Amino acid sequence: MKNHNGMRPQDVVILLKLSTMNMESLRFADIADSLKISASEVSESLERSRMARLVSEDKRELYRSSLMEFLVFGLKYVFPASPGAMIRGVATAHAAPPLNNIITAQNDLFVWPTAKGATRGQAIVPLYKTVPEAAIKDAKLYELLALTDAIRVGRVREVNIAIEELKKRINPI
Repeated sequence: MKNHNGMRPQDVVILLKLSTMNMESLRFADIADSLKISASEVSESLERSRMARLVSEDKRELYRSSLMEFLVFGLKYVFPASPGAMIRGVATAHAAPPLNNIITAQNDLFVWPTAKGATRGQAIVPLYKTVPEAAIKDAKLYELLALTDAIRVGRVREVNIAIEELKKRINPI
């Protein structure tokens, strides 16, 4: 039996991607390709998530309520983020959809640094290095990642709105 040495930031990205997918037709290669992460890393990530009880034993079911619990109560402590220098990148947190449609912010915009971005703001290190590229290609994943970043760096109001928006997307009724 393998030891669980804790979750890694890419595990959160993979779990968020799983929440947007049909788990019945799940292929590790599809996840790996869409996130630009190796298939072996996806496999190892899902094993860590299984051990953390975030996915089922056969890794074919995402425990959505457990994921939400982790995002709400653990994420900002395990994977904190601090705004950095002003830079060009892809908007995140309250500067990105869906929060930018709810919260009007002229200042304090946050971005994932990348030359492909069109927004200028304070740099936020993404959970994984391929996040900006994956987010550009997948609107649903982009929203989840931006909401997750709002939990990591937002003020109380932004965090509370982000949690409600995540619940709508991860635990739809």
